[in-house]
Amino acid sequence: MITDLTEGSPSKKLFWFSMPLLLSVAFQQLYQMADSMIVGRFAESAQAGELALAAVGASYPITQLFVAVATGINIGTSVLVSQLFGAKRYLRMKTAISTALITTTVVSLLLTLFGAVCTNGLMSALNTSADIFADASLYLRVYVFGLLFLFIYNVCTGIFNAMGDSRTPLFLLILSSVGNVILDVVFVAMLHWGVAGVAWATFIAQGASGVFAFFLLMRRVRTFDTGHHFILFAPEMLRRLTNYAIPSIAQQSFVSVGNLIIQYYVNLCGPTVIAGFSVANRINMFALTCCMSFASGLSSYVAQNIGARKLDRVGPGLKAGGTFSVGLGIVFMMIYLPLANRIISLFLPAGSASGVVDVARGYLFTVVPFYVVVCIKFVCDSVLRGAGAMRPFMITTFSDLILRVVLSIALFYVIGNEHGIWMSWPIGWFLGSGLSVFFYKTGAWRKDLPTL
Repeated sequence: MITDLTEGSPSKKLFWFSMPLLLSVAFQQLYQMADSMIVGRFAESAQAGELALAAVGASYPITQLFVAVATGINIGTSVLVSQLFGAKRYLRMKTAISTALITTTVVSLLLTLFGAVCTNGLMSALNTSADIFADASLYLRVYVFGLLFLFIYNVCTGIFNAMGDSRTPLFLLILSSVGNVILDVVFVAMLHWGVAGVAWATFIAQGASGVFAFFLLMRRVRTFDTGHHFILFAPEMLRRLTNYAIPSIAQQSFVSVGNLIIQYYVNLCGPTVIAGFSVANRINMFALTCCMSFASGLSSYVAQNIGARKLDRVGPGLKAGGTFSVGLGIVFMMIYLPLANRIISLFLPAGSASGVVDVARGYLFTVVPFYVVVCIKFVCDSVLRGAGAMRPFMITTFSDLILRVVLSIALFYVIGNEHGIWMSWPIGWFLGSGLSVFFYKTGAWRKDLPTL
């Protein structure tokens, strides 16, 4: 279902467009959490379960680096296609879509080659413990061979969202999530493949959703009757896509590199802290990505209205998106803080050491009370991104991350344990949120509007 976000009530249009996005990311995070739950709870012993959790968690920052590139291309493509869709330049929109798909395929294949060759080196660079090194490397190696599907899926869903269709990505996520969980149970709980089972379940589910997304997109594109043949690959579209995608890729990758550095120091604390951080990070990311879904919807909303030159609709859209995102953040705070121990225990086998629970709870109690702050950053950033104001967008993100990484290292040595690392999150959020609000208020998003 294609939705024109340039007409009608901003709050109603944004809410109904964003709800499928919220459900999509919820399903995506749930099946990623299911990986950890199943591999942890169905291990042969409590100790084996903790080591399996640590192995999956140790490779997580590297997999997120690949996801960062895919997400950056998704964002760049979505902004470009949204603007052309809002301006009703459908022939140029088709050229942009084709150019994006070809570029995505080439980039994903290059990264697959890099990942396959450098798997062990990457895990060694993170100072991964010897007792989890083999499983962590195995998980990463299987994961990188599915990068083509991951990238195609991301760019296709970004294009669907750009056209105002958030329901098709939801359908694809449900299909992928349910399939992934079923395969997790078969490979891990029934066949006892351990970490390898989780990796292959992700590969198969991701591959199916990527292929299906591509064919659905081709069918959708054919419904736009432009009367002329479009250009398969246009250097001009590649340049515009690059202008939007490179800052997003840099931002997403910079975040992932920062997380790699933080993971390095977490790894110095031993398997118990690694396992606790892995569990808590999954729980935390579930909340943050759900809150971010309204910001993602706002980004498409802003891009379409920028394309239609309806700038007066941006302010009401920001207020609506901010209300939805902050409200959801408060709901997660009310759930996580009193129920932290019960939620954490879902990931752990019976008889697990209490130290893992203590580590995970310590992390959550440090970051969860500041969800409102980061939600404000999400929605202001989405306006900058949707308008194509990538320079201020990158400044807000990089400032947040640089401070977080520096503080993680400094406080780790000052305090002498992992609690110093946890404290860097809320401090970075405050800085990034302040800068995002400043750039929105000063009208940075209104400058250098694109020529369509």
